[in-house]
Amino acid sequence: MSVEYSGTGDPARSLALLWRTREKPSRRGGDLSVDRIVRAAIELADAEGLAALSMRRVAERLGVGTMSLYTHVPGKGELLDVMLDTAYGQTARPDDVPGGWRGRLTQIARENWALHLRHPWLLQVATTRPPLGPNVTAKYEYELRAVDGIGLTDLEMDAVVTLVDNYVHGAVRSAVEAAQAARRTGMTDEQWWRVHAPYLEKVMDPRRFPVAARVGLAAGQEYQAAGDPAGAFEFGLQRLLDGVQMLVAARGDTAGPAPAVMPG
Repeated sequence: MSVEYSGTGDPARSLALLWRTREKPSRRGGDLSVDRIVRAAIELADAEGLAALSMRRVAERLGVGTMSLYTHVPGKGELLDVMLDTAYGQTARPDDVPGGWRGRLTQIARENWALHLRHPWLLQVATTRPPLGPNVTAKYEYELRAVDGIGLTDLEMDAVVTLVDNYVHGAVRSAVEAAQAARRTGMTDEQWWRVHAPYLEKVMDPRRFPVAARVGLAAGQEYQAAGDPAGAFEFGLQRLLDGVQMLVAARGDTAGPAPAVMPG
């Protein structure tokens, strides 16, 4: 899988594009705009993956000449930054989440999980230098507020948010790959398992692999597949939050859980 990198465009142009400080009207009287270009680019990446993304392909999707895109977007690097910022703006951010900080982090993780399933190409972008746009900033603000006031230092708050986001990014890959395998092969995981399970039972010698045979049989019967990405995600998320709980307790949080209603 090829990897693209965010933050490769011209910094001044990327920031101007992200914050829409220099939007230009179409010179030819059309309705072309940054938002329309970005929507088309996201639709293209959703349908065909990030490898298919180019200024030419986006222009074809819009039915315009390639050069007309450059009136609004300097290049592919800047376009990718705005695509990311736009996608990150799609997560739900309710103010009233039950369960204190743990419930809020659970909701955030599930929203990020769902976002990656809607836009699998997000997994193809390295964001160690994230686009510093309004949606990325609002997402970061919301996630930080989930753990604000529970006894952590500012650096620990940043680390916890990063930990949860990184966990989701890693865990969702198996779910994305499972969905892509089903589309490309025309066979669901359950169908695949039913075909392979009888042969596996014949070759899996419990005397040679006693633990693998026992656990694998139990898992296969439960999942009717080789694995359960969604179940593994939920299990891992709660274990991760158990660790955060220990950190909060170690910081002497004697005031109890933060209120469920997040500050405005």
